[in-house]
Amino acid sequence: MNRLVAVVGLTATGKSALGLCLAQALDGEIISCDSTAVYRGIDIGTDKVARSDQLGIAHHLTDVVGPEDVYSAARYATEAAAVARAIIARGRIPILVGGTGLYYRALVRGLFPGPARDGRTRMRLETVAGRRGVEWLHRWLMRVDPGSARRIQPRDRKRLVRALEVYLLTGQNLTSHFDATTSPLHDFRIRTLGLTMTREALRPRIARRVDVQFERGVVEEVQKLLDAGLPATAHALSGLVYRQIREFMAGVRDEAATRELIIRENVQYARRQMVWFRAEPDVRWLEGPGESERVFEEAMQYVRDWERESVPRS
Repeated sequence: MNRLVAVVGLTATGKSALGLCLAQALDGEIISCDSTAVYRGIDIGTDKVARSDQLGIAHHLTDVVGPEDVYSAARYATEAAAVARAIIARGRIPILVGGTGLYYRALVRGLFPGPARDGRTRMRLETVAGRRGVEWLHRWLMRVDPGSARRIQPRDRKRLVRALEVYLLTGQNLTSHFDATTSPLHDFRIRTLGLTMTREALRPRIARRVDVQFERGVVEEVQKLLDAGLPATAHALSGLVYRQIREFMAGVRDEAATRELIIRENVQYARRQMVWFRAEPDVRWLEGPGESERVFEEAMQYVRDWERESVPRS
C-alpha cells in the first residue's frame, strides 16, 4: 500500500521544520500544502524554505505559477497526487507539509468540483451583499451550511458567494458535497500529524516571524512585483501579509500598525485553521513547536506504529 505522511496545523508552529526532519528520517520528499507558496516571487511573506535550508531534500509544488495567475484547489489536488505517485515510484515517502485546509482536504478526501458559475445567481448574491453587507451572507451561510460558515471568514466575499451559489444551484451545501467526494489518493494510507500550540505560546512566535519578514524585505518584495507590472489586485497579493503590506504601501496605516494587524490576523487565521483541521478525521495532534526533539520523537513513534501495522502477519 502506498503511504503518505502529512504535517498540518496552525501557522507558525514549526511545520516546515518537522517536515524536514521527517523527510530526512524517512527518506522522503516534501510536497507543499500552501495556497500562496505556489506563486513565484511570493517568498518572504509565505516563509518558503530557502534552497540552502532544504538539506538536499526535494520540495514540490512551490513556485508553480506566476503571481499574475490564479491557482485552484482542484488543480492542486490533481498535481499533488501526481507528485505523490512519482515520489512513491522513486522508492521514497511523500511528506505533505502545510496549513491550507482546503488544499489538504482536496488531496486527502477529494474536492467537489461544483457547478459552473451562474451569472444570475452571482448577481443576486452580490446585490444582497451590497445592500445588506457581506456579513449578512455569512449569517445566511451559517443557517444553511454551518460547517462552511465556520471555515470562511465573515468578510470573505468571494468564498461566501461561491458557497451560497453552490447551495442555491444544487440544493445541497458544500459540506454535504465534500463528504460525498472521493480522494485522488484513495489507494494511499495516510498518517496525518497536526501541530498546535496555545495562543499564549503562539502569538510571540507569530510576532517574531513578522519582524523577520520585515527585516528580510517583504515590503521591497511587494514593490518589486508591482514595479514589474503585477496588478495590486492580483490574487497572489490577496493573502495574509501581502494584503496588509499593500494597504501599508497605499497609506492606509503606518508600519507599526501594519505589523500589529498582521500578527492579529495570523492569530485569527490560526483559530480558523484549528476549526478546519479539527473537522478532519484521523489527525494525531502534537503540542508544538515542530522543531523540538520531543515533537519529532512523538511524530516518529506514530509513524513507527503505522509501519508495524503495515507488516503482514505470518
